Amino acid sequence: MTTRRMERSLVMSDAPDPGTPPEVRFLKRLVTTLTVVMIAGLVTIVALLVIRLGTPPARLPALPANIDLPEGAEIAAVTLARDWVVVVTAAGEILLYDRAVGGAPVQRVRPD
Repeated sequence: MTTRRMERSLVMSDAPDPGTPPEVRFLKRLVTTLTVVMIAGLVTIVALLVIRLGTPPARLPALPANIDLPEGAEIAAVTLARDWVVVVTAAGEILLYDRAVGGAPVQRVRPD
């Protein structure tokens, strides 16, 4: 009797596996592909951060030793041009300074 039971279990285990439906196989491939893409994206982001944060910052351009502002002027913005330092005051006045010399403004422009 024991041999018959073993034979039956062997016969049943040799039966062909019906397999997974095509939809499930497609979903498995889709999930695997998306996982690989997400891991590759994460590795790319980390590599870019390491590259960008590992480089030393750019050197600042040379500035004049001093810049004289008119009485009561408050600085709203400063821009560095090739040969000029441009200062915009809170009142909207534009002051142009020679970058090599500094000191008093070379030119003052008042908006109309």
